[in-house]
Amino acid sequence: MSERGTNERQDIRECTSTPRQPTAPVDRDRLTRLLGGADLAWLIDRVRHRMARDEHLTGSVTLTAPTSAQRAAVERLLGRAPGAGRGLSVRLEAVDAVLRRSGVSPDGLGAAVTALTGPVTRLADVREREERAWREAYTPLDELVRTDRPQLDDWAERVVSDGLVRRLARTPQVAKNLLDNAAQALRRLPVDPAVSLPVFSGATFGDAHALDDGSPLATLVLSGIRALTGFPDGSGAEWRREAWASAGLLRDALSATVLTLGLRGSPALDWSADESEPAVLTLRQLIRHPPRTAPAVVRVCENPAVLATAADALGTACPPLVCLQGQPSAAALTLLRHLHTQGSTLRYHGDFDWGGLRIASALLRRIPWHPWRYTAADYRSAVAAASLAPRLTGTPTTAAWDPDLPAALTELGVRIEEETVLDDLLADLGH
Repeated sequence: MSERGTNERQDIRECTSTPRQPTAPVDRDRLTRLLGGADLAWLIDRVRHRMARDEHLTGSVTLTAPTSAQRAAVERLLGRAPGAGRGLSVRLEAVDAVLRRSGVSPDGLGAAVTALTGPVTRLADVREREERAWREAYTPLDELVRTDRPQLDDWAERVVSDGLVRRLARTPQVAKNLLDNAAQALRRLPVDPAVSLPVFSGATFGDAHALDDGSPLATLVLSGIRALTGFPDGSGAEWRREAWASAGLLRDALSATVLTLGLRGSPALDWSADESEPAVLTLRQLIRHPPRTAPAVVRVCENPAVLATAADALGTACPPLVCLQGQPSAAALTLLRHLHTQGSTLRYHGDFDWGGLRIASALLRRIPWHPWRYTAADYRSAVAAASLAPRLTGTPTTAAWDPDLPAALTELGVRIEEETVLDDLLADLGH
């Protein structure tokens, strides 16, 4: 084999490496004149890109639509015409050979680019540093599980593996601060007796609004609360209110109320039942003093008129009755969930219209109940007995407890409010 052939093979082997530090001096003046011009900047960028990815500096790089100046620069570098095609293609081995033999850069192309433009940061190193920073960011979760909340182990793994923390924080440092604060809150939860959410937030973080809806911290802490308390999945403002309440944190705990009649189990409820008076319970009361007893059956209605009429007509003989007053509030859901958990069977009735079906469905998604005169057959009987029922309007929906009910509403096309069937409901309550 010729000496030239041997040298070329050696050149190729050497130019496949990308040394971080040159071992032989580079002639910087000549290197700048040879490679440092603007017309070869694209070539330098391609080489740095490969070096950053630990790729071999072999093969060709191509520039599409080169200028005449860029073609001329390559011709001067290689000592030959670069070709007349549309693109401008340069073999990196050829550039490496020029640099080595000319003595401009005895260690070849990689050393030349480093000397010309500075050290190249390896992407593998960047990724490793970033992953190391993320691992460090997760340490507050590890400490929380190890020292205080071992029951959150699965949750901690999940919020890391599903990317929730990275979506909320974006950078490791922000993530570490976020997880530090979340762990601080979860160590103190649940609280008993219940406290206001802003008060808890102020005492824990020095900011009463740190756990406001939509903040990354609130999202993460609420996720941890659900894992801590077993609170079911859901969405919406009332669901969030209930989820916070499950850990003893009350959002607007006085405005969320529920009406009851004949329900016992606390001094206030017992007094109201003895006096045949409806009771208005706040979420705060229900969290602090839930009923100590749970009846076998609790009737649930949608409209206050049913409960008020039952109080007048049945007095102390009225069995336990709960009124949602429209869409179920956090107080209503908290009460009904408590009664269901304690063994009560819930029987629900609402308006026979699309809005009524949506309210019933919203309740059913959160708490199991059985229909109380609230099926397609009951609707047809009510329509037959009603002489002046108003027309049904609105957008149709489904009814999981009786799939035939929406079809019956569509067919008959009238709405039946609870007040229309009040006598039937009172008859059930009076038995």
